[in-house]
Amino acid sequence: MTQSNNDILIIGAGVAGLYTALKLAPRPVTVVTARPLGKGGATPWAQGGLAAAVGPNDTPNLHFSDTMQAGAGLVDPEAAHLLALGGPAAVEDLLRMGVKFDTDEDGNLKLGREAAHCRDRIVHATGDQAGAAIMKALIDAARRAEHITILERIVVEDLLTDDNGVVSGALVYDVDAGEREAYEFGETVLATGGLGGLYAVTTNPTPAQGHGLAFAARAGAIIRDPEFVQFHPTALNIGADPAPLATEALRGDGARLVNADGTPFMERYHSGGDLAPRDIVARAVETEIKAGRGAFLDAREAIGATFPDAFPTVFAACQSAKIDPRTDLMPVAPAAHYHMGGVETDLDGRANVEGLWAVGEVASTGVHGANRLASNSLLEAIVFGARIADQLRDAEIDAPDGAGAPGDRMELPSKPAPAADMAKLRAAMSEHCALIRNGEGLADLLDIVHEMQESPDLTSGLKSALVTAELIAQGALAREESRGGHFRSDFPETDSEPYHTEIAATHVYDDEEEDS
Repeated sequence: MTQSNNDILIIGAGVAGLYTALKLAPRPVTVVTARPLGKGGATPWAQGGLAAAVGPNDTPNLHFSDTMQAGAGLVDPEAAHLLALGGPAAVEDLLRMGVKFDTDEDGNLKLGREAAHCRDRIVHATGDQAGAAIMKALIDAARRAEHITILERIVVEDLLTDDNGVVSGALVYDVDAGEREAYEFGETVLATGGLGGLYAVTTNPTPAQGHGLAFAARAGAIIRDPEFVQFHPTALNIGADPAPLATEALRGDGARLVNADGTPFMERYHSGGDLAPRDIVARAVETEIKAGRGAFLDAREAIGATFPDAFPTVFAACQSAKIDPRTDLMPVAPAAHYHMGGVETDLDGRANVEGLWAVGEVASTGVHGANRLASNSLLEAIVFGARIADQLRDAEIDAPDGAGAPGDRMELPSKPAPAADMAKLRAAMSEHCALIRNGEGLADLLDIVHEMQESPDLTSGLKSALVTAELIAQGALAREESRGGHFRSDFPETDSEPYHTEIAATHVYDDEEEDS
């Protein structure tokens, strides 16, 4: 069955997808999501908040400077400028949409600090529930919006392209109808989120397996810097999958990283101590654990009795493991948290393939570089979602003509990846392509991926997960240096000239080679 029109399709219903859809008004737009709205995505789990220069002693220029410094030489200055400049307006817009950010007794926004920020500029909601608060407001607004059609329980399997390579919608599986359909649209926006579910330990929902990257790559889009995976240094190490996050705001409020005996250790690794850049903190935590000293968050003195009200999400996760953070140390470990690479876009969210746009974690807009600045992710989704909407709202869009899906996709069962296969892939990714990598391990990972791709039991979901895992491994193998979230033990130094890794189809090259 085929549905065809000249409107806009948005794949994904997190903050990036819903905000973009809302800003497209009055243009008709269809949003598809594999799960019921508000379920299964990572946005509701975002604890830290939204970074914006709204404090009396802050400016967008300072926010810009922090963003540039955190990205280890690979941040696009123009993209970072747009991001920082858009922060205050984004907060105002979310307030108008009904997001109830935390305020003090005088009605001023409460601002927190996180790693590598020089000012208190993190806007929170109910302590550590910013993502959930933003999502609730966006869902309520989207359900009321007459220009938005929301289709739930629709699993996207690939992008459709016409004979000229123009992206023209998506091949989907309707879970309730039990059949495949072709959704043909004039323009398609990817807002599919991240890929932490490819790793054995992650703070993301486990279905977050980077399928959007695979769809885009197979349609011919350039994938930029896929090797840059950010590991959050303080996931609660309580055996849960996914691992509950112990937000960085805890350390912003004075919590300390300590060994099992209560000795702080971060000053030995970086002058920024507990608020050093995330990649450094994550590797320090990993080192302490592997040395047998353990790694824990100590919030007993800094937060103490106020913990349940200040950080209700973290408190509930601790309670589930019979840990009381008011009196106990919280065991932590690094976990795959955020993907800083993605579908390369211009400053308006446009991919190199006609008909395709990308926003949010699936996109590489240039604002994160090699190491995302804390709490810039929600802001990026809002600022660049609005820019996509500005381009498409009044555009002349033609109906697609003769779109089709890749032939191999039609031969695969419309099923998610089998649990045993995903367990094997997640273990291999964590062993060979996590915090510390080397050429031999990455080659072994690619061998495993290629072997799994030849399996007679390959499903649609497993195919996409394997494509994305291969993209990350290829990028990591090509980058023979250590920078930001990417660390090669066989190439521990950082090159003097920053460069991007770019992957198009099966060819890996860096931008220096591209220019030559």
